[in-house]
Amino acid sequence: MRGEGIWASEQRHLALQPGQHYHRPELISSYVESLQQPLIPYGNLAGMRIVLDLAWGAATQLAPAVFQARGAEVICLHDYPDGDRINVNCGSTHLASLKAAVQEHDADLGVAFDGDADRAMAVDAQGRVVDGDYILYFWGETLRQQNQLPGNTIVSTVMANLGFERAWERQGGKLIRTAVGDQYVHAEMMKHGFMLGGEQSGHILCRHYSVSGDGLLTALHLATMVRQSGVSLAEMVDQSFHTYPQLLRNVRVENRDRRLNWKENDRLQQAIAQAETEMGDRGRILVRASGTEPVIRVMVEAADAELVQHWTDKLVLAVQQYAA
Repeated sequence: MRGEGIWASEQRHLALQPGQHYHRPELISSYVESLQQPLIPYGNLAGMRIVLDLAWGAATQLAPAVFQARGAEVICLHDYPDGDRINVNCGSTHLASLKAAVQEHDADLGVAFDGDADRAMAVDAQGRVVDGDYILYFWGETLRQQNQLPGNTIVSTVMANLGFERAWERQGGKLIRTAVGDQYVHAEMMKHGFMLGGEQSGHILCRHYSVSGDGLLTALHLATMVRQSGVSLAEMVDQSFHTYPQLLRNVRVENRDRRLNWKENDRLQQAIAQAETEMGDRGRILVRASGTEPVIRVMVEAADAELVQHWTDKLVLAVQQYAA
């Protein structure tokens, strides 16, 4: 008994010992070099004016310096770390200030990161949002031309816009959809050896350069692709595709069992089937239970905005009746 008491005392003592701290600034240098080295053959960004929204977060320390080292003129927003304000009305989920700054400064483009800088969303000179779908399309085209895109395949999620999918198919490509979440995109890429994937939210995975999402890497490659194209980002958007109108409505369903088992309801399934049949190849429907909120999400997209509104209203009503 006495031995067990001593052992327990020693374990408690060890548990209270602080961990080791190592100051390794050379790792930052190695990371920056890994970002820049692959882009050297494509020239620099001299002459480009780029606005960066750093979201008070992880990108504040490195993003401006890296873009400046590549030759760009950089204008920064929300550009020092502030844990109380990360992503608050700024960054990749709130693009209003970036749009305004791009137009105010007559910039070539703007890029907004999220707080932990694994995502990047862009804005063109006209103030239009260039989301992950566009970034995947541009990057896919670049890799395809370099014979570095296996099967001409891009992996994205069920939220990828139908306009993006149709345009990529017209280029001879294939889009594979997964459940929402970069972990599902990554798993599909690893399972089948695909090299490019990501989400509409700007979380992009390119296995030629990294094993995980990296907003700074994505932003640098996007700016380089714009420079290499010889046209503006706005012209690249105009030459690529137009997104289909999309509506996403959340229907509150408090009963957890009904929320999770909605697929077993015949009337709801019939309503969805009718919508899919009548829309045909003109649109797409996605109904799913949220994994984080007590809601069932209804998403409809089609080339015709009136068609989107019509079927969204009908399916939302069907879900509400099911939830009642």
